[in-house]
Amino acid sequence: MKKHLVSREDLQRRLFRSVVAGFVFITFALGTFLTIRYGPLDRKLPVALRKAQSFNEKVAAELANPERPAPCKEAPPKGTPPRVNGLIGLRDDVDGDTYRVIVDSGAKHFEMTIDEMMKLPRTEAVNDFKCVEGWTAVIQYAGVKFKDFMKIKGVGLREDGTPYPYVGLETPDKKYYVSLDSKSMMSDDTVIAWEMNGAELEVENGYPFRLIIPSKYGIKNLKRIGRIFFSDERPPDYWNKRGYDWFSGL
Repeated sequence: MKKHLVSREDLQRRLFRSVVAGFVFITFALGTFLTIRYGPLDRKLPVALRKAQSFNEKVAAELANPERPAPCKEAPPKGTPPRVNGLIGLRDDVDGDTYRVIVDSGAKHFEMTIDEMMKLPRTEAVNDFKCVEGWTAVIQYAGVKFKDFMKIKGVGLREDGTPYPYVGLETPDKKYYVSLDSKSMMSDDTVIAWEMNGAELEVENGYPFRLIIPSKYGIKNLKRIGRIFFSDERPPDYWNKRGYDWFSGL
């Protein structure tokens, strides 16, 4: 077996390079930690992490396919209570006789009663509902497809006929609000729902109307729709303001 002799000078050079490389690495790691830990924040996230998150959102948006077919799932038994998770924006009482959904699209502004909404073409679907907390549930839901709602009511398009890039929704008390990309909202599975698992929505699940958009995590599936609006600018989003991913796609 051959022996490899290393001169003293070569050993010193290797040691020097190792020390310099270690120093650079430690300096970089420490600088990154201090920047993240004590640096400025952007919507409650360190700026560096927010930039990384924004990059990931762009990649996810390019790869997402909201038109993919829904998974073949068996509907839960009729009347199975849907899981309740989150009551922000649902604290006030609901009067079905006076309830209105406000719609804003460019110069168009109008309100819809519960009866008017429920006269729109009805669709049914079975799909997965996924929560950022890690649980999944199969749900049956019924209502009007969002894209049918847009077409029938003549909303969602600018004067030149091009679609607004964003859709915003908020509860009547404005305490919970979401913003979504129009591409995802145009999926066949995206529905303004008034029924889940074969029964009328309960108050804790968004009576009288809620959004169901299976291509997004549950934080985007706003309950108790009070206002729908279309925008060129990305509207505020409740959980994004608190550090969560805006796109929230699956």
